Amino acid sequence: MRAKKLRWLWLLPLPVMWTACSTTGHLPPDERLYTGIRKIEVTDEDRSDAGDEAMREIEAALACPPNNAFFGSSQIRLPLPFGLWMYNAFVGKPGKFDRWMFKSFASAPVLLSSVNPELRTGIVRNLLREHGYFNGVASWEAVPHDRDSLKVKIHYRLTMNEPYTYDTIEYRRIQPRTDTLLKFPEEERLIRPGDPFNVIRLEDERRRIALRMRNSGYFYFRPGHIAYTADSTLSPRKVSLRVGLSQDVPPAALRPWKIGDIAVRLYGYASEPPTDSLRYGDLTLHFRDRLHIRPEAIARQFRFRPGDLYSQTRQAQTQAGLNHLAVFRYADMQYAPRSESARCDTLNVTVRAMYDLPLSGETEINFAANSNRRIGPGATFSLTKNNLFGRGESLGVSLNGTYEWLTGRSSGSLTDNYEYGATGTLVFPRVLLPDFFRRTYDFPSSTTFQLYAGRLNRADFFRILSFGGSAAYDFNPNPIRHHSFTPFRLSFNRLERTTARFDSIAGNNRALFRSLRNQFIPAVSYTYTLDNAPVRQERHTTWWQFSVTESGNLLSSAYALAGKGFGAPKNLLGNPFSQFLKLTSELRYHHVLNRNHNLVIRIAGGAIWSYGNSTVSPYSEQFYVGGANSIRAFAIRSIGPGRSLPDGDRRLDNLDHTGDIKLEGNLEYRFRLVGDLEGALFLDAGNVWLLRDEGGEGRSDGALAWRHFLNDVAVGAGAGIRYNFEVLVIRFDAGIALHVPYDTGKNGYFNKTRREGFGFHIAVGYPF
Repeated sequence: MRAKKLRWLWLLPLPVMWTACSTTGHLPPDERLYTGIRKIEVTDEDRSDAGDEAMREIEAALACPPNNAFFGSSQIRLPLPFGLWMYNAFVGKPGKFDRWMFKSFASAPVLLSSVNPELRTGIVRNLLREHGYFNGVASWEAVPHDRDSLKVKIHYRLTMNEPYTYDTIEYRRIQPRTDTLLKFPEEERLIRPGDPFNVIRLEDERRRIALRMRNSGYFYFRPGHIAYTADSTLSPRKVSLRVGLSQDVPPAALRPWKIGDIAVRLYGYASEPPTDSLRYGDLTLHFRDRLHIRPEAIARQFRFRPGDLYSQTRQAQTQAGLNHLAVFRYADMQYAPRSESARCDTLNVTVRAMYDLPLSGETEINFAANSNRRIGPGATFSLTKNNLFGRGESLGVSLNGTYEWLTGRSSGSLTDNYEYGATGTLVFPRVLLPDFFRRTYDFPSSTTFQLYAGRLNRADFFRILSFGGSAAYDFNPNPIRHHSFTPFRLSFNRLERTTARFDSIAGNNRALFRSLRNQFIPAVSYTYTLDNAPVRQERHTTWWQFSVTESGNLLSSAYALAGKGFGAPKNLLGNPFSQFLKLTSELRYHHVLNRNHNLVIRIAGGAIWSYGNSTVSPYSEQFYVGGANSIRAFAIRSIGPGRSLPDGDRRLDNLDHTGDIKLEGNLEYRFRLVGDLEGALFLDAGNVWLLRDEGGEGRSDGALAWRHFLNDVAVGAGAGIRYNFEVLVIRFDAGIALHVPYDTGKNGYFNKTRREGFGFHIAVGYPF
């Protein structure tokens, strides 16, 4: 019976093989199969930023992947059109198996008529005019296949010619107040004399003017109320522009409006309408049965009061605050005039909000295979209770665990690696500070309290227990700046068990042992982040982060008040506590060369200085380099500190490759290959160093010394391929070492031998 089934399996490819000679056998009458774009030929292309922006939109308008496209490319196809073969083999077949094969594997042919190149070239002509290329032209031609006239590629031809630019820009006078709003401040204008004519930028200027008007109370003012008059006949390739109001602007749009009564209507989990109401301050709250959230929590989110002029920005901040409560599934606002009188200048506000479910859960399961020949599963389960105390708070509990076993058992280890722990997080959607510090922030803020505990077992080295807690404040004074302040963070590490292998390493490196010993880490930290990507109009963006952390100073001050000297040993609950000062900074600059090419620069560094109770900082606070987001030619924690030699046993976890100072730089050139497939070339450099010469085997050359600083910097280069799914990026990077900081016995700067670095990384997202 089994042999008969196997014989039938040989017959399955026959329909495909029979139709493989032609993929056009079932085309509709007078149709042709589209096989992609042969070429987009551009004449007199404008190489400026404006021209590049126009070409980006033109290429997007012309893009249309054919059947079996290579990574979404419109020009390159895979050699075996399996989907088309299955379509031709099973289209119209009545059998159950035929229908299943057709539904599962067939791809309908992409027809030339559905691509509609005539319509696409018409869109391109409009795009050229919208970007100021009034003399630009576009055309297309169908190029038949050499052996099958029913298969065609499309050859597009474009001529851009020189773009038109603004000669003069005049803002027409309207009336005293609105005229002032339209004209000033001039530095905010998005169009200026000399800029290329661009319809998209004109629409952006309309929206900017409308936003400025609406933030000043003009609720009914819309971008469409701004009219442009352009004259291109006064000067060659120049446009004289006048900006003013359109003729059909209603009177209500030309007068400011104030906020009147504010009502909040709260709907149940299944959209049940409210049946009761109460008055709280300036708000009237409508609810069903009972309020699930305290009135003050809702009132705190409002950025306007009755009598204030309407502001679109304040409205957006209020909606963001209501959504930040994590209580409502949605919250929208509706405005209506208080009366039908022609002199009415007051708008009543109604907020409609629907409660979200109070509980949510998430489970994540993964499986890891590491370079140290350990494999195993991991899982994380989290549960969140929203609106815990009725003010939008959320309580989250997370449980995590991993288990890894050694394949082959060649090491003789009888115990596998494992890790498990629990974390509890309580988030308040506001900053909880003493009364004299309290203020209302224009953007969402939060206070987070966290407790955690976990155990980590590394079979070949140690088992460590850790637990602790923290309190953190996060707030944004504006869209590009973020502050995070942690006034309290206390963690405790207890080394429960060590192996003979670890003891032998620690015997030669006492600093490593002291960094992992039982100790408290009482820390205070502050982090500032600047990110202009959300608001910057230019194509180049900057991200910068600075962080400072100190540990043990408050406790040490208390001991000093008790008369204990600075250098005397000090304990907390019978265990020493760490004392250190840590500074870190990272800068990223993203420079757009053109629509398909980008240059990204990253510089990162940090230093930690330990003093008082110990001259060695805790292991968890030390720096390391290497890995998928660092120097990609080297594995994580595989180089440093300084000129120290790497461990000869590749199966070790490289425990002691950490340092007190870190300097790292990355240069990455990103470019589009075909379709959604991107490529990258990169150059990475960096290392970690010790502030003090600790001595000991393997770390005697770890201290920072300026006389051989450049030789201490590890350098690697490589290439990568990334597939961009829009929502996420899958990344494959391969790096090779060019220079290693230690002596390899090879002369010259490029001292890599066969033993040194080659790294291959698979990751999600860009490295930086």
